[in-house]
Amino acid sequence: WKQCYHGRVREAVVSTQSTGMADTEVLSNVIEEPFDLIRLSLDERVYVKMKNGRELKGKLYAYDQHLNMVLGDVEETITTVEIDTETYEELFKSTKRAIQMLFVRGDGVILVSPPTRPGY
Repeated sequence: WKQCYHGRVREAVVSTQSTGMADTEVLSNVIEEPFDLIRLSLDERVYVKMKNGRELKGKLYAYDQHLNMVLGDVEETITTVEIDTETYEELFKSTKRAIQMLFVRGDGVILVSPPTRPGY
């Protein structure tokens, strides 16, 4: 393992003998702390779950230490629950809208999910 704490980047050199020859693979951008996951998601589409049943999917342009974010090409989904007064059943209602650019205040964020990678 090669470690560099100033740039917070770790690299691992892995050798395999599958073909009789040593293949070297360099793994970089290992996630060491939570904000590394957010940093690696810059300019990618992310999923953000907010308080009060709000969900956002959009391209992450910027973020800060408070998890304030700037998202572009956002699809917002708001889910509300209503109780039927006759049957007392829960009725879920979803409303969607498109937003070109959105500032998200970090104190309303529950989770941020990075884009899915092929093969995972």
